[in-house]
Amino acid sequence: VQLVESGGGLVQPGGSLRLSCAASGFTFSRSVMSWYRQAPGKERELVAAITSSGVSTGYTDPVKGRCTISRDNVKNMVYLEMNSLKPEDTAVYYCKARLPGFPDVDYWGQGTQVTVSS
Repeated sequence: VQLVESGGGLVQPGGSLRLSCAASGFTFSRSVMSWYRQAPGKERELVAAITSSGVSTGYTDPVKGRCTISRDNVKNMVYLEMNSLKPEDTAVYYCKARLPGFPDVDYWGQGTQVTVSS
């Protein structure tokens, strides 16, 4: 199983970024995919999630209306579009795959740094 995030970087407040996560080594289309973030000195928190089919999505309150999670089950990719970025969005962003089973198994990417600063 491999998850590789990309697309992070330095952006000014109010700017936009599109994070990507390339998945391999498992049945991507059966997995719930999520984006998490971890700011310095804080716990890792869920940002957004999308069901295996892509029909349903969910967002944490601080990013609602500013972020969109999407996936491509042909390319085995999951994306996080982030707009109107704020300094408090600064964090390392991680992609997570939850593989269904008894029990479910989670896999994580290595993370990509997002810094929002003028």
